[in-house]
Amino acid sequence: MYIARPPSGGSRHRVVVGHQLFGVDAPVRAFADRLAAAGCLVAVPDLYHRTAPGIELAQDDAGRARGFELLHGLDRDEVVADVAAAVDALGGDPARVGMVGLSMGGHVAYLAAARLGLAATAVLYPGWLTGGDIALSRPEPTVTLTPAITGRLLFLVGADDHVVPPADVATVGAALRDAGVRHEIVVYPDTPHAFLLPGGPTYRPGPATDAWRRILELVTS
Repeated sequence: MYIARPPSGGSRHRVVVGHQLFGVDAPVRAFADRLAAAGCLVAVPDLYHRTAPGIELAQDDAGRARGFELLHGLDRDEVVADVAAAVDALGGDPARVGMVGLSMGGHVAYLAAARLGLAATAVLYPGWLTGGDIALSRPEPTVTLTPAITGRLLFLVGADDHVVPPADVATVGAALRDAGVRHEIVVYPDTPHAFLLPGGPTYRPGPATDAWRRILELVTS
């Protein structure tokens, strides 16, 4: 588990980060460090630690293929337990902890919001919430767990995201509204999947800057 601490050493803002397909890699660690520099105590659990501990995959076709192999081996209860362990590392009270999840980690964050009662959750371009394509969304699609979410939820996605189509965004939005979850959905025009982290091939500075502002406001409020 990667831990990033604020310069002051202590913080009342505690955040779990759910990594994307490529593992707890340098861009994810840099994101955690940026949150820490803004005053948050951050924990990033390695969701692959049972099968490929410490793995960092290249953002190319081979890395993506290996990432999907690992993704399909993830178990819903196990990844929620990983987030719970990260919450424990941050003090143990999920009602005082926020989470930011990226892509695959966004799916995990949505699960954790429903299962653990997190205070606030930001999910960025979370795939496969509405179907049973991956084990994390079985036996029932993860979106059906929405009524169990008690904290605030921020959903950020690009309009050109090939993983999260508009129909999925609409389905999730309807589920959040029907469940009375305090939420905000932001769709960025002309923006692809995985736009947030610098250095990636689909990084988009404009949407990333706005997303960072919204994320920081959520996890420090």
